[in-house]
Amino acid sequence: MGASDFSKLPYIGESLRRKEDYRFLTGAGQYTDDVVLAAQSHAVFLRSPHAHARIARVDTDAARAAPGVLGVFTGADVAADKVNGLPCGWLITGTNGEPMKEPPHPILAQDKVRYVGDHVAMVVAQTQQQARDAAELIAVDYEVLPAVVSVCDAASGAVAGAALHDAAPDNNCFKWALGDQGAVDAAFANAAHVTRIDLVNNRLIPNAIEPRAAIANYHRANDEYTLYVSNQNPHVERLLMTAFVLGLPEHKVRVIAPDVGGGFGSKIYLYAEDVCLTWASKKLTRSIKWVADRSESFLCDAHGRDHVSHAEMALDKDGRFLALRVHTDANLGAYLSTFASAVPTILYATLLAGQYTTPLIHVQVDAWFTNTAPVDAYRGAGRPEATYLLERLVTRCAWELGLDQDEIRRRNFISTFPHQTPVALQYDTGDYHACMAQAQQLADVAGFDARKAASAAKGLLRGIGYSSYIEACGLAPSNIAGALGARAGLFECGEVRVHPTGSVSVFTGSHSHGQGHETTFAQVVAARLGIPVENVDIVHGDTGRVPFGMGTYGSRSISVGGTAIMKALDKIEAKAKKIAAHLMEASDADIDFANGEFSVRGTDRKIPFGQVALTAYVPHNYPLDTLEPGLNETAFYDPTNFTFPAGTYICEVEIDPATGATRVDRFTAVDDFGTIINPMIVEGQVHGGLAQGIGQALLENCVYDRETGQLLSGSFMDYAMPRADDFPLFKLGHVCTPCTHNPLGTKGCGEAGAIGAPPAVINAVLDALRPLGVRDFDMPASPHRVWQAIQNAKA
Repeated sequence: MGASDFSKLPYIGESLRRKEDYRFLTGAGQYTDDVVLAAQSHAVFLRSPHAHARIARVDTDAARAAPGVLGVFTGADVAADKVNGLPCGWLITGTNGEPMKEPPHPILAQDKVRYVGDHVAMVVAQTQQQARDAAELIAVDYEVLPAVVSVCDAASGAVAGAALHDAAPDNNCFKWALGDQGAVDAAFANAAHVTRIDLVNNRLIPNAIEPRAAIANYHRANDEYTLYVSNQNPHVERLLMTAFVLGLPEHKVRVIAPDVGGGFGSKIYLYAEDVCLTWASKKLTRSIKWVADRSESFLCDAHGRDHVSHAEMALDKDGRFLALRVHTDANLGAYLSTFASAVPTILYATLLAGQYTTPLIHVQVDAWFTNTAPVDAYRGAGRPEATYLLERLVTRCAWELGLDQDEIRRRNFISTFPHQTPVALQYDTGDYHACMAQAQQLADVAGFDARKAASAAKGLLRGIGYSSYIEACGLAPSNIAGALGARAGLFECGEVRVHPTGSVSVFTGSHSHGQGHETTFAQVVAARLGIPVENVDIVHGDTGRVPFGMGTYGSRSISVGGTAIMKALDKIEAKAKKIAAHLMEASDADIDFANGEFSVRGTDRKIPFGQVALTAYVPHNYPLDTLEPGLNETAFYDPTNFTFPAGTYICEVEIDPATGATRVDRFTAVDDFGTIINPMIVEGQVHGGLAQGIGQALLENCVYDRETGQLLSGSFMDYAMPRADDFPLFKLGHVCTPCTHNPLGTKGCGEAGAIGAPPAVINAVLDALRPLGVRDFDMPASPHRVWQAIQNAKA
């Protein structure tokens, strides 16, 4: 079945209410902290108060003797048990042909701590309060060392004595490049105009509504472990922990990720706490629970973004792009997190073509260790960083050449597909002009001048900003990704189990933590089989029930996980046709299946899907000599290419020049997600992404003290999160060019808002401030920063 046929099926394109919402809204959801096991104990981690220090001594005697304490563990215990460090899942090869530097990442610090919040010891006690009290009794002697926090300081070597790892004495993890540097340099030498820009993509803290949590249990009778964990990909968690850290047989470890209250990438990774609990559960033969408090989340969850870049665009006299040149310093934090190395390279540089026909691109990336929390994928993962750089640069090109923001984009849009970019990717389909046209119509761009005059009459500044983004979703295929350094497959698995009554259970390796899979996947199955959505149950998040899976990230679920389910349904339909053919005494080649009924082509004979399902399990009239009973099929799907959602966003802001207060007055988002299964769910995903993208542009900013490495934005008192009244009513539109290489025609939608929004907002801010002489501005556009920029321009 092709994408055009699929899109016409019942339920596809219908805004069905989410099946899972009843349990969430009535308090019946089960999150990791809701799980209570027999003989459950509690863990608390002692964390480093210093950004960089040698550990001279750890005295745990008083803690071990404290009331209720069951065990105290340090790096020495980890070393004695030969527990390995946390692995990185992507190997980057540098421009010198050598692999990146991979220093050990111990689950409890050994000899040295490298950021504020680094794990020093774990205390396990009968109650959480007892564990907290005992942790305060641990005496640690630290020899404080110089700390390097800023990626610019790391790159310049400005802080003497701040080498984090022996393996990287200059704190450089790798130097990497993509593109033809010679050809790019030649294009710049002959360009009619060159636009330059320096950018900072501010560091963010994910802050999912549910903090991370884990419960580990060891079953002595069968030497098996169970780990309940707030995680986006339980099979990957199990694989990394068993194969690379603890050296356990995979089948002896079951990982269950129950309801998860948001992830945004921060719950993809294998964290030290998960391994510590699993390892210690056997040593104590006890169930151990750990739940992060919000302060721990600020300190220790993987952060996002933190790039400093210089970019240049070469143009001809008509404003057409000739070449792009980029250099980025990327902050990796103190250790390599699970996918940290892929974010500023494979997921960033390959997207720098954007929606444009730029024929030549060269990008250099230097990645640095600093005394900060590890940095990894956060909603968009490399794509927001690429889009922010490119769309800020494109708008500056327009202003320098006296062109409108929309005009320079139109002159450079790709219009024929497939399109091979100079940075490795091949776009299969798209219609960027249509997205722009619809966005301008919905945004009422024609009325902007009147609105700007009305703002001016009130003493306010008004600006308009554009952003035309593209992202790559469903990272694939596995063999190409492997050649680029991926240390895992990038396929997905789906199992479809038809029950004798005709109802269906689907086991998917994708994981839902707010995306609505229990509804969307059910719509896909119900559409294919012609059964009610209510008769489809979706199972995910349990390595003991789901055959295998790579989890949810990178907007891959429907395009990769959904396609795996579709391929399993193909097998179900093929077998069911043979059963139906037997029942109707026909050839299976003459059997059609539509709307839940099997029919013999050219006759009026037909039987319902439910009858075939029952026959499969009660095989009295059944071709047992050629067909085994049952109706249960599994499929694995490895995509042949990425999918490429794209769109144009238009933002209008209003600024009070007396205070710097900036308000997003209007925001329009037009996206091309290919086939849309459930428009309501897609709208919710876009709204959430826009909130995070606008939050980065206006409010959110993770700040460390440059000298001490202390986290200054360590609570919601200092880290501003967006609220409902920070946003206007979003205007959304959709263009549909179905993906050409999956049977659903879908592209993914979960990260688009966070990718396209930040440059649209900042371009609007700069458009408002340009008449005052403000040329550049870094996120976030907080009132003080905007006011200061105005004052600096006046001076």
